Amino acid sequence: MVQLVEDIAKSLVDDPSAVEVTAVEGRQSMTIKLKVAPDDMGKVIGKQGKIARALRNIVRAAATKEDKKVTVEIVQ
Repeated sequence: MVQLVEDIAKSLVDDPSAVEVTAVEGRQSMTIKLKVAPDDMGKVIGKQGKIARALRNIVRAAATKEDKKVTVEIVQ
């Protein structure tokens, strides 16, 4: 899951070396935190949050195979 978020984020931004993805796991849930360069924040969020929403939907769909609840947070 973490690798999926990292690959997608790196393909969206201008500075792929600044992409940092960390995961905090619980029993039945996981929180993935995505950090990008300040200049690339808009590219990851998209207009009206559409790209961020699509990223969360992809991760949520992939998480159903593992029967976990996964959330993606975009942090500064």
